[in-house]
Amino acid sequence: MILLRKPKPNPDQLSLQLDLFGAPAAAPAAAPVDPGPALPSPTVQPPLIVTPHPVVHAAPLPPPLIPEPPAPPSPLLAPPTTARPADGKRRIQLGEHTIDFALLRSKRRTIGFLVSDEGLRVTAPKWVTLAEIDNAIREKQRWILTKLNERRERSARRLQPQMQWRDGATLPYLGADITLRIRTGQRQAVFLDEVTRELNISLPADAGEQQLKDRVQGWLQARAEELFGKRLMIYAEKLGVQYRSYALSSATTQWGSCTSDARIRLNWRLMHFALPLIDYVIAHELAHLREMNHSPRFWATVQSIFPEFESAKKALRDSAAETMPIF
Repeated sequence: MILLRKPKPNPDQLSLQLDLFGAPAAAPAAAPVDPGPALPSPTVQPPLIVTPHPVVHAAPLPPPLIPEPPAPPSPLLAPPTTARPADGKRRIQLGEHTIDFALLRSKRRTIGFLVSDEGLRVTAPKWVTLAEIDNAIREKQRWILTKLNERRERSARRLQPQMQWRDGATLPYLGADITLRIRTGQRQAVFLDEVTRELNISLPADAGEQQLKDRVQGWLQARAEELFGKRLMIYAEKLGVQYRSYALSSATTQWGSCTSDARIRLNWRLMHFALPLIDYVIAHELAHLREMNHSPRFWATVQSIFPEFESAKKALRDSAAETMPIF
């Protein structure tokens, strides 16, 4: 059993955080999920309040194209060695992996595990012996090694070079890459060629990088306003609920939020992801119109309109926020 102290949720607003970490639980907790790594700080745009649109079913979208990052040696998974662990840490051998972990003693009644950028931390009652702690780690080793590996992959993705804002650069859009093409003398400011997957941007010859960013961000937000409105109507009808309004958000720690007075906010950066991930966030927020919590009844409500929510939730959680374009 893992007991992690979580902040008390605000009863007037529930939000879907960008990331989730920590040990799995038997059932989702009532408190909001813990936030993960923050997105790069975007240029904050004023909320765009829109009214619901008629239901329009979106055309099939291309499947996501997510490249596999290289796997450099992990700082969290130490190679087998006879050297002593760092001061204040203990060492245990889990198969071919040598794990250094921090051990904290507390008044809690169970042994808890937490994987962070600093590695594994184990919190145990004062009366539990070291042998019992080691045995508990071995019993939990599959989860521990999985989480350490996820952290390693995230660290590798952080080292990848950021997007270069220039002609020929690629931008993630609805789960697949599109190519930026800078044009001069074009009447239409920005348009996407669905056949070539090229985003044509009309700019003055002397335009700078920030002008290119602003033009692309404005186009993404316009597409988000249109797409989110359609998907909200579809899932609200499935669930039999009504929302008062929705707005685009530029939050750095939330994909979406829903207030007790039925106002929904959705992060426009969701346009980088494939449609199923966008639909999951929309279904999540609409489900709060039935259950303003994260109880088992809430997750059952999400599942009733979006059965694949578990896989979409994991995919969104595992997405590297650090690799998103910085506007």
